[in-house]
Amino acid sequence: MHYYHLSHLHQLESEAIFVIREAAAQFEHPVLLFSGGKDSIVMTHLAYKAFYPARIPFPLLHIDTGHNFPETIEYRDNLVNKLGVRLEVRFVQDSIDKGRATEEKGPNASRNLLQTVTLLDALEELKVDAALGGARRDEEKARAKERFFSHRDEFSQWDPKNQRPELWYLFNARRHAGEHFRIFPLSNWTELDIWQYIAMEKIELPNLYFSHERDCISRGNMILAKSDYLYLREDEKPQRMRVRFRTIGDMTCTGAVLSPAASIDDIIIEVAASRVTERGTRADDKRSETAMEDRKKAGYF
Repeated sequence: MHYYHLSHLHQLESEAIFVIREAAAQFEHPVLLFSGGKDSIVMTHLAYKAFYPARIPFPLLHIDTGHNFPETIEYRDNLVNKLGVRLEVRFVQDSIDKGRATEEKGPNASRNLLQTVTLLDALEELKVDAALGGARRDEEKARAKERFFSHRDEFSQWDPKNQRPELWYLFNARRHAGEHFRIFPLSNWTELDIWQYIAMEKIELPNLYFSHERDCISRGNMILAKSDYLYLREDEKPQRMRVRFRTIGDMTCTGAVLSPAASIDDIIIEVAASRVTERGTRADDKRSETAMEDRKKAGYF
């Protein structure tokens, strides 16, 4: 049984492809930010369709925290080989080794915040003037303020009060030296739209998104996967759980959910009934009420 409406998804697809093509036309050095999560996978699929039968005309850029799920890296490499697209990888560990970033300590330590330094250095190195990503307005209140073409100043900072109007899908990409844009073709999509589109297009995903057994720990209201990167407190003991992930990122802050959903149709039903957003499983968003907006203003995607 399928739960998607083709006309609705085709409209979202056409909008996203239009934005992707506009970015390719208006900028000299665009990149597609790739995390291995479902949104960046859908973005890559849309870019493939946007320029087919030619190859995607810009590289994928992955900011590797060094604390990724192994399944994510394996999926990324297979996808890149399949599409014949150029992949640029920059490592948070290199930023730490160079003294550009400082490793956090303690049980809640994460490299997620450190990605900002590595990302901004990579954008400067590659002379990127537009970075396309899979952020959606429904994910988090700070992201709901974004435009399709989101302007960043010469310090890569985002000012939500100083963005350009986008009437009639006209995008103003004018910028001064040192400035760049973040491009969000999936702005009007929801998590449910993403899953319905994945079902319609039969897009392959990392198995992390589907129900599987894994050693996890419970920390507050979060379930975290046991890994060599996760510092365990004295009272924390791993337990075997049947879980899946709604979002994929750094293993130290990406929470799982208890779930029996083993197929895309199962996930669509589960997401439709959920009253917690997918970012509700991310520990990095819980550090403060304005955690995401603070990071975005500092240059985080």
